Amino acid sequence: MSNEQKNESIIVLSEAERVRYGGQAVVEGVMMRSPRFFAVACRRPSGSIVVQCEEVDKSLLGKLKFLNKPFLRGTLGILDAMILGSRALNFASKVQLEDDSTIKPAHPEHVTTPNPSAPAPVAKSADKSRAGSKINEIAVGGTILISLLFGLFVFRLIPTVLGEKLANVGIIGSAPTNLMKNALDGAIRACFFFAYILAISRMAGIRAVFQYHGAEHKAINTLEAGVPLTRENALEASRIHPRCGTSFIVVVMVVDFMLCLFLPRPELFRRVLLHIAMLPPVAGIAYEAIKVAGKYRHNRMMMAAFAPGMWTQYLTTRVPNAAQVDVALAALFAVLEAEGHTVPAHTKPQEMEEVIFS
Repeated sequence: MSNEQKNESIIVLSEAERVRYGGQAVVEGVMMRSPRFFAVACRRPSGSIVVQCEEVDKSLLGKLKFLNKPFLRGTLGILDAMILGSRALNFASKVQLEDDSTIKPAHPEHVTTPNPSAPAPVAKSADKSRAGSKINEIAVGGTILISLLFGLFVFRLIPTVLGEKLANVGIIGSAPTNLMKNALDGAIRACFFFAYILAISRMAGIRAVFQYHGAEHKAINTLEAGVPLTRENALEASRIHPRCGTSFIVVVMVVDFMLCLFLPRPELFRRVLLHIAMLPPVAGIAYEAIKVAGKYRHNRMMMAAFAPGMWTQYLTTRVPNAAQVDVALAALFAVLEAEGHTVPAHTKPQEMEEVIFS
């Protein structure tokens, strides 16, 4: 690639714009989000890269603007991310199950962008489309509900019950204070989290997801560095990123530990409800902390404060290969073009199909 072509590959964004790009790993792919769009790129079993791009529906924060304030927006921001993540996972799963012949062949050298002046396609079956959309919404809602219930059961209920039993048998002394018991509960929750990460990291399918997680970080780090968005530069970029969800979870655990230390200890059921009630303020504080970390990512003292979350990413990411980086870049290119930026054709992966806008 010539120097001129490399310069064409630089996407010029303001600092405020850069921090609004992010994503997550999905099955054999990556989801990327920009201020107004999100795209999912997945590697088909045939080897080609399918990309779907959608406009972000009006978010919960957009609908409830009075809550879009520091320390209040955290919970809604997390729910928005979970909704998009679930939709991305559903699409990725369908791609792996779909027969390639059912998808119209695309043009690897060209990625389309939505044309607002183009006439809308005629809906051949509006009822079926609405029904499919409704089913998808139910599936997304069910996925989020199951995820929340699983998290509460594994990381709240079980540690609370286990902590109570261990305290009763004298593991922290014959007359432990509430502070000591709460500290024990928090330590057990942290152990459960790291044990969970280590356990799933040994699963063959999860290893690939962790590699795509690393690819997503490399693509975003390349964009934020202001260098040409090429495979070579992305491969050289770090697989660690301060605004990662892993770092957020670690910050949540630290904030949760500190706040819950001073809670009373009523009977078990009410104690679990009390801990659940603490989640919104904990999420609010952690959400703002991660935003600050992303803004001051080049400040050494700031990065030192968030080092535990950064270190934990070495468990939740793996070094991706070039093909996986191509998928991450394909998703990033799709949202950049949807936002109106020009992405040179020579930078796009050869296997990249025409972007599907829905």
